[in-house]
Amino acid sequence: MSEGKQTKFVTAGRDKKWTNGVVNPPVQRASTVVFNTVAEQQNAIVNRANKTLFYGRRGTNTHFALQDAMVEVEGGAGCALYPCGTAAISNAILSFVETGDHILMVDTCYEPTRDFCNKIMAKMGVETTYFDPTIGAEIRDLIQPNTKVLFLESPGSITMEVQDVPTLARIAHEQDIVVMLDNTWAAGVNFSPFDFGVDISIQAATKYIVGHSDVMLGTAVANEKHWPQLREQSYLMGQCVSADDAYLGLRGIRTLDVRLRQHAENSLKVAQWLQSRPEVDHVRHPALETCPGHEFFLRDFTGGNGLFSVVLKSSYPKATTALLDGMKHFSMGYSWGGFESLILANEPASFNHLRTVAHPHFEGTLIRLHIGLEDVNDLIADLEQGLARYNALILEKEASY
Repeated sequence: MSEGKQTKFVTAGRDKKWTNGVVNPPVQRASTVVFNTVAEQQNAIVNRANKTLFYGRRGTNTHFALQDAMVEVEGGAGCALYPCGTAAISNAILSFVETGDHILMVDTCYEPTRDFCNKIMAKMGVETTYFDPTIGAEIRDLIQPNTKVLFLESPGSITMEVQDVPTLARIAHEQDIVVMLDNTWAAGVNFSPFDFGVDISIQAATKYIVGHSDVMLGTAVANEKHWPQLREQSYLMGQCVSADDAYLGLRGIRTLDVRLRQHAENSLKVAQWLQSRPEVDHVRHPALETCPGHEFFLRDFTGGNGLFSVVLKSSYPKATTALLDGMKHFSMGYSWGGFESLILANEPASFNHLRTVAHPHFEGTLIRLHIGLEDVNDLIADLEQGLARYNALILEKEASY
């Protein structure tokens, strides 16, 4: 009989060889690992890539426990750890490309991912082609003889488009292209990457894995075919994390499923409330029909989280500022995935530098919300008061004409 999902999150990475008889794997900090005999040293050299104490950068038992846990959560054959999500993205790509290669990158990728391709990869002679997140089998037309990586992010950053991952992965594999997915939104819980053809699943574990807005951490879980190359290339590029941060990632996993379910319940209530507001053009929440790719969300995902966007009918920065500046429970911050609620605004012109082939062409302001674990009625009341401030400025503007 297979274990339940929540049981997996409670037990993942808690092998006795890491816990030594206590509930949580202890924090084991180390740079130098010492050996009592030449035989011990030789054994460490031979097994240094297989969770054996060798040198601090290879990891300690705390790191090994987190790596095991991430594999148990997402699947795959091995997990590399990085100091942040951007490091996980950039080093995963770097591990599989060289000068003269070509990358296919979804146009709705995380902004630092785009900057990495445009500013670092281009300088190294690696070309990037951006594609519409709603593309399906037509991705075949964009593949070049030197295409080495297909990079997906689903749902997409800010505009939340859900991609047809299995179709895209199947076509990429016909040409032996490595399929990478930024799987941060699903947190490894609500989308099982290796069941849908993904080769490397990347997360900003800073977000839901840690869950408390106090650690920078990145992970990349690879399948058996690609794990050795990802592991060794990342090691050679000096990627490692502190044992303390690894421990906090492990601690976050214990409540990951429970937290995500509450985030999802709260966010859906807020999203449905926003749908009824006269100021709102449409809501981009993957669980709602108004979100592009909603059909793929229903087919491939097992749940949601707290992050979604809402598009207003008009764009008036002064009114948007009035909305944002007076919030009580929503703070402005460049992250999400913690227990707290966050809010950010994107005026239509801001997408000019964020999109190359899939500009959303909104007429109104896009508000991105992360719905935290506060009482949902308090959050709705906060938004209602914010929209009242927004409307007051809109009416003032209209009266001036």
